[in-house]
Amino acid sequence: MPTVDTFLTFLFALFLLEISPGPDMMLTIARGIGQGRRIAFLTVVGNVFVAGIIQVSFLVLGLVSVVHAWPMALDLLRWFGAGYLIWLGIKMLLTAGSDTKIKKTVKITGREAVKQGAINSLTNPKSLLFMFAFLPQFVNPEAGPIWSQLLILGTIQKLAGILSLGSVAMASGVFGEWLGKHPGFIKWQERFTGVVMIGLGIKMLFSGSSISGAGK
Repeated sequence: MPTVDTFLTFLFALFLLEISPGPDMMLTIARGIGQGRRIAFLTVVGNVFVAGIIQVSFLVLGLVSVVHAWPMALDLLRWFGAGYLIWLGIKMLLTAGSDTKIKKTVKITGREAVKQGAINSLTNPKSLLFMFAFLPQFVNPEAGPIWSQLLILGTIQKLAGILSLGSVAMASGVFGEWLGKHPGFIKWQERFTGVVMIGLGIKMLFSGSSISGAGK
């Protein structure tokens, strides 16, 4: 596993991302407002468990296969990931609060809620792309097998959705109304997260060579 400091940085960045309104959160709020907590929770189940298993498996199997075939891939992915985090942070600063509208949804069954929650996450390319850009930044080849580190970090990232989206599902009605009345909160929260992403990307960009060199 990564060092304590690196792991705490990972948890801090993950916390900021989880509380940032996005497609998954907006869908959960819409389900809660339109059909109550049960459907909202089932939407979260689809997003976290169904989509999560597929995404983490694809991340671990795909990335580990590439790294085994080409060891330099992990270093290149770190640099790409650092650049992506910087770009994502800049984009969050420029578009803060512009993509967080709560859309009306039609009535659905519990099974459909699970399916649509999974589809909502799986069809969002940003979700998997972010996993590929974000998680490798915290992998240290000296700390153990790369696949186990990715599996642990990926699982933590997806399970964090239980706390964030689960809390939103529980209070979706109140939270949805509050967000509608306080759009400024979304903007400043996204701006703050954007600054953190840029800082994290710059840090990883300049520290990537030393990390990768330690594992050789």
